[in-house]
Amino acid sequence: MLREARQAKGLHIAALAASIKVSQRKLELLEADKISELPDATFARALAQTVCRSLKMDPTPVLAALPQAPSYRLEGVDEGINTPFRDRPGRHEPTDFAALASPAMWAPALIVLAAVAVYLIPSAWVTDLQAVISGQRAAVPVEPAPAPTEATAVVEPTSIESAAAASSPALAASDPVGSEPLVEPAALVVVAAATPEPAASVPNVGPLQVKATQASWVEVIDARSQVLISRMLQPGETIGIDGAMPLKLKVGNAAGTAVAFRGQAVDLAASTRDNVARLELK
Repeated sequence: MLREARQAKGLHIAALAASIKVSQRKLELLEADKISELPDATFARALAQTVCRSLKMDPTPVLAALPQAPSYRLEGVDEGINTPFRDRPGRHEPTDFAALASPAMWAPALIVLAAVAVYLIPSAWVTDLQAVISGQRAAVPVEPAPAPTEATAVVEPTSIESAAAASSPALAASDPVGSEPLVEPAALVVVAAATPEPAASVPNVGPLQVKATQASWVEVIDARSQVLISRMLQPGETIGIDGAMPLKLKVGNAAGTAVAFRGQAVDLAASTRDNVARLELK
């Protein structure tokens, strides 16, 4: 029917294919009733209806001669709408907790927390840590042994009288050897020789006096940037310091340290922060 209607119009099949924008081969299959070689029945019926419209003929008999297109049950679609949706395995949308577990989230947070912790560390802790490090790295000064005093110069005295004569010539010249007044001085000289001063003690001389009632780290730098002392003082220890003025003093435990300069007590409270005193003495 389609071929006869086209030929009655005097229209070539190639011209018809160009006008409806379809391949000539598909028109030939439709006119030859080779419907099985077309994509499907739905395509065949749509192509036949387009050709009928182009040839201005009634499509009803043509569509009646073509196989029916498969119908779709809308009831199944309705049932599918009410069916709970289940996603396919392997596709998982990340939750908020999964995003928090990502290193891109908690790594910057750790860096910020570390920076805040370093900023909030008391400066006294930092000072004590520096003192410990500097105390470990600093070489232990070896001071020469004290020169022998008159009391220690006596070597194995044979008697109390000879010890007294060696340690106190003037006394020996004025009093006869073996007299009673020489007994007590000789005994005192022997005791002094038996208890020499420790070699590591620091002489308490100088305009700056520092006394520690508690363990305290002390550092003193003179005008030539020379470090006069930088170490931990033990409780009860007193040192005297002298150097080119002005002296820069740093005390790690201001509450447990007493300072005097040129005989006057120095108030550390005005220069103390976090129990660390920093001041300059002229």
